[in-house]
Amino acid sequence: MIDLKKLVRPNILSLQPYSSARSEFSGTSEIWLDANENPFGNLNRYPDPVQSALKNRLSEIKKCATDQIFIGNGSDEAIDLCFRIFCEPGRDKAVIFTPTYGMYQVSADINDVEIIEVPLNADFQIDFDAFSKLDRLNIKMLLLCSPNNPTGNRLENLERILSEFDGIVVLDEAYADFAAENSLLPKLSDFPNLIILQTLSKAWGLAALRIGMAFASLEIIAIFNKVKPPYNIGTVPQQLALTALGDMTGFDGRLRLLLEERTKLESKLEQLDSVERIFASDANFILVKFRDAARVYKSLVTAGIVVRNRSAQIPDTLRISIGTPQENQKLVQTLKNIK
Repeated sequence: MIDLKKLVRPNILSLQPYSSARSEFSGTSEIWLDANENPFGNLNRYPDPVQSALKNRLSEIKKCATDQIFIGNGSDEAIDLCFRIFCEPGRDKAVIFTPTYGMYQVSADINDVEIIEVPLNADFQIDFDAFSKLDRLNIKMLLLCSPNNPTGNRLENLERILSEFDGIVVLDEAYADFAAENSLLPKLSDFPNLIILQTLSKAWGLAALRIGMAFASLEIIAIFNKVKPPYNIGTVPQQLALTALGDMTGFDGRLRLLLEERTKLESKLEQLDSVERIFASDANFILVKFRDAARVYKSLVTAGIVVRNRSAQIPDTLRISIGTPQENQKLVQTLKNIK
C-alpha cells in the first residue's frame, strides 16, 4: 500500500490553494458582483473552475466517479502537474521508456527533474530486466505511453510494473480508443499509485479545444485540483466538448472509419518497394521504415503532404497519421510516384 504523503512534495501537501470567486459561491443568482468581471458581453463571466458538467458527462462515458477526474489544458498540463506535485526539483528522478512522447523529457527539464531512460526492447516492449537493475534511489515516478508514440503499439504487462514499483506510475493513454484493449481505467481502484492520462484530441477530433484528462484516486485528484490554476479550461471549450460528447453515434462511426482506413493503408504501404517495414499499430498512425526516409519525406513535402520524420529516434522511419480516405489515397499515389 502506497503512502501518498511520502510521495507528494511537502510544500504541496501544505499548500493553501487560491480560492476563486466561482469556487467560493457556486449557486444561482441574478446579480454577480463578486469576481470583478465586466458586466457587459457574452463571454464576460469566468468559467466553471471545476468543469462540473463536463466531468459529469465524462463520468458516464468512462464509468468512473467525477472526483476521480481531472480536466487539464491538454494532457500536457496534467504531465506538468505530475512533476510539480511528486518530484522535488534537483533531487527526485523519473523514468521514461524510450522512444516515447517527447513532452515527458521537456516537462522534466522545466521542473529540474532528472530523467532516466530505459530503452524499449526490439519489439518496443518494456525491458523488465533493464528496469529491475535500476538504482531506484529518489526515483519518484514512471511515465509510460500505451499505445506508444511514436511506435504505435500497446505496451504489455503493465500491471506487472504497477505491482513492482511503489512510486507514481503515469500511464498515457492518448491513443487508447484506437486499440482493441483500450484502457486500464477499470483497474484504477486496484492501483492507488496509478494516474491515467487521456485526451479528446485524438479519437474525438477536438485537438483545438485542448481538453486533456487525468484519472486517479480521489486523493490524487484532490491534489491536482489544489495545484492547478483556478480557471484552466475556458467556457467555450467546455461547451463544445459537451456537445461533442453527446454524439456517441457520430464518434463511433468516425472511429470505425479511421480503423478501417488504418488497415487499408497498411495493406497498400506493404506493396511499395520503398517500404522496408510497417510496424504494428494500435493508434491512429502508422510507423513506417523506408529505404531512404529522408528522401521520401522531402518528396512528400514537395507534393504538399506533411508526415512526421522520426528517424532521429528510430532510423529511417516516418510516422504517418491516418487521414481521410481521399488523403490516404493521395498519399499512396504520391509514394508510388517517388522514384
